[in-house]
Amino acid sequence: MSPQERPVADQAALVLFSGGQDSSVCLAWALERYGRVETVGFDYGQRHAVEMEARQAVRREIAARFPQWADRLGEDHVLDIKSFGAVAQSALTADRAIEMTERGLPSTFVPGRNLVFLIYAAALADRRGIDALVGGMCETDFSGYPDCRRDTLDAMQSALNLGMDRNFRVETPLMWLTKAQTWALSKSLGGEDLVRLIVEESHTCYQGERGVLHAWGHGCGACPACELREKGYAEWDADGREALPA
Repeated sequence: MSPQERPVADQAALVLFSGGQDSSVCLAWALERYGRVETVGFDYGQRHAVEMEARQAVRREIAARFPQWADRLGEDHVLDIKSFGAVAQSALTADRAIEMTERGLPSTFVPGRNLVFLIYAAALADRRGIDALVGGMCETDFSGYPDCRRDTLDAMQSALNLGMDRNFRVETPLMWLTKAQTWALSKSLGGEDLVRLIVEESHTCYQGERGVLHAWGHGCGACPACELREKGYAEWDADGREALPA
């Protein structure tokens, strides 16, 4: 039986895992489907480096609170790509204000970040014998980043498969979901326990704020990432905290 014909549960996935809300939901999504799930994080010199600590907290708590997933949670990899962050300076990697630039993109846009992440992830997946690359990119509720678009990722998938002679699948379970629907997906995957884990342990705030725990999680409450997360949580909460239909 070829890898394409095997049930998904017999295959492995590599999750691009930052420790944020979206990648944490994607990790749970992958654990629900794949027999082995590894994670990869990238240290690109981001100012909100607290996310690197959140990664380990989310992994640890998922294994502790969801025994059905614990045996599927495989190795974690952290790749040092600070040289990329130095070249692709943005408000996430340098001391700059968070604002719209003359290009009509937010100053938090790191040029080519997701493309670079996927190249490194694919090289790692090739060595680990993994075909599925799972990312939290989203085209519905996002900050205007062009490398979050599905068209971009389809082109990248084709380039990776041509350049590495592989059959990688770039899977984006959140691509067409709003932030409210992402919260609903969390509940459908792991109930209120997973929602609470994501609220308490994941990190999204661009300012790296971990002081106050709001209903929607830790954060400054003012940066674009916090605003999206808070707005999505409020909409989901107002709709009765329903799970996303299967």
